Amino acid sequence: MLKPKARLKSVTDITPEWLGVRGLKAVLLDLDNTLVPYKTYGEAPQALLEWLQTLNEAGIQVMLVSNGSRGRVRYWCEKLGVPGFGPAGKPWFGFRKALKRLALSPREVAVVGDQLFTDVLGGNLIGAYTVLVPPLSKKEMGYTRLVRKLERWVLQNPGLGLTTGANEEFDPKDYRPEPTISKD
Repeated sequence: MLKPKARLKSVTDITPEWLGVRGLKAVLLDLDNTLVPYKTYGEAPQALLEWLQTLNEAGIQVMLVSNGSRGRVRYWCEKLGVPGFGPAGKPWFGFRKALKRLALSPREVAVVGDQLFTDVLGGNLIGAYTVLVPPLSKKEMGYTRLVRKLERWVLQNPGLGLTTGANEEFDPKDYRPEPTISKD
């Protein structure tokens, strides 16, 4: 249940072609530390907006599914120009709600996020194509920092069989550089 189908270095590695080969028509995205660093506000990074536009032009549906506050999710949905909701109650409830809104089956959807115990577990529970990306920042809620220790242990112990077999690998100790978010 904790094994992602793919481990990519960034959400922007997910192209319309990549999705098409896998028969995927939509992407359910986590917000904090997947698209933007935790607790940040401001203008969205241009590269992120361009990536979302590319998916939109290819007819790929995108939805934010976040455990963040309703106000924060609404703020970023407006900035990014995508629908979404939060708090979603991941891993148990949010993805099912998103599937209903999109009117798609789990096999047609990629779930993308930076956490094993919310994004990957929740996506696998519904039968979606799960993608794990490294977190954008080390800044997180206290609870998440504790869970990250267990997550790193699981990722660093492939002999457990919990996360082996994913397509592309990254070192869970490596964080991506935080994208620039202007305060405008």
